[in-house]
Amino acid sequence: MSGFVEAAQAAEAALRELFPPTPLLRNDHLSERFGADIWLKREDLSPVRSYKIRGAFSAMRKRLEAHPESRHFVCASAGNHAQGVAFACRHFGMRGTIFMPVTTPQQKIMKTRSFGGEMVEIRLVGDIFDQSLAAAQGFCAEEGAHFLSPFDDADVIEGQASVAVEMLAQLGRAPDMVILPVGGGGLSAGVTRYLRETGAARALRYVEPAGGASLQAALAAGAPVTLSGLDSFVDGASVARIGGLTFAELRDVDPAHLLIAPENRICVTMLEMLNVEGIVLEPAGALSVDVLPNLADQVAGRTVVCVTSGGNFDFERLPEVKERAMRHQGTKKYLMLRLPQRPGALRDFLETLGPEDDIARFEYLKKTARNFGTVLIGIETARPENFETLFARIAATGFTFTDITDDDVIAGFVI
Repeated sequence: MSGFVEAAQAAEAALRELFPPTPLLRNDHLSERFGADIWLKREDLSPVRSYKIRGAFSAMRKRLEAHPESRHFVCASAGNHAQGVAFACRHFGMRGTIFMPVTTPQQKIMKTRSFGGEMVEIRLVGDIFDQSLAAAQGFCAEEGAHFLSPFDDADVIEGQASVAVEMLAQLGRAPDMVILPVGGGGLSAGVTRYLRETGAARALRYVEPAGGASLQAALAAGAPVTLSGLDSFVDGASVARIGGLTFAELRDVDPAHLLIAPENRICVTMLEMLNVEGIVLEPAGALSVDVLPNLADQVAGRTVVCVTSGGNFDFERLPEVKERAMRHQGTKKYLMLRLPQRPGALRDFLETLGPEDDIARFEYLKKTARNFGTVLIGIETARPENFETLFARIAATGFTFTDITDDDVIAGFVI
């Protein structure tokens, strides 16, 4: 048995001080849909509603064993690692300073405060995780505190590998396939190494959000690189640069086994899991389930484990999730309509709508021209094919319009 396997098993055993193993549950809905035996490793049901408590607790435990004089721990996090560190700080009675992006959902900030209590101070710095990370590391140097990396740390990776320890014990055998979300790489690196070193790595698939595909970039370059742009919607997995230690475990991943999940499609998956299964997943937590349609021919007839990595979802974001989901499904569009400034023009336009079409937004953007005005119109419909007939009716009536639904520049200003 390798040293890493022993360390991961020790981490899993130590975690029992805090919580029992997270459930591994067969999902009948997904199993029937894909003709497979699909199980969810429910990390969204940990005490902090994500797997991050594993690495945070394990790294703090090992630090205190080696350096019992340690009293102050610091981390940077978009939310889930912060909650794990806060929970561990209160458990061990240690002082914690947590740096989080200003854009972190309020739900994650409030829960971090709740888990840490008086032991933890939260500092909101930067717009993205990497800016918070730089601030946290600078603070550590000034204060002489110990930095707890969210992913790029050997002890953290060992702690995250405890997911695999539990999964194998609960299933009683190695699954045919494991689907892992990737952010900074701590979870995917830990689980991958454990499965490989125990001979249980049958097939592994990885998934990143389209707006934060740092592993894809690293595989292409042969080393970690910093992404030039980052979409922070999938805040639990949007990292501009994968860790060096984590990439060392993932550098041999076949690029064909890495899937990219569009942010709007993830929203469809989140709503499906909520409405059909009653499971609340945050965007990062839905990644492994989201790519099942891409793997339909590979999972059919096989035993598959999807790691649902987190459920810290702020329901104030639900309208945005619904909006993104409808746009991905093609059931909502935004038009810039050139409306004649004459009596009855609006009525004429409304008569082009079909029985399943509904106006969700109507706003004059410009009314300086004498004969025409520009109107922003949001239209929802029951089926995407309805737009083809609607657009034909609008054109036949003589109105001119521009579909700006997928124009990120214009939509960013007016939607």
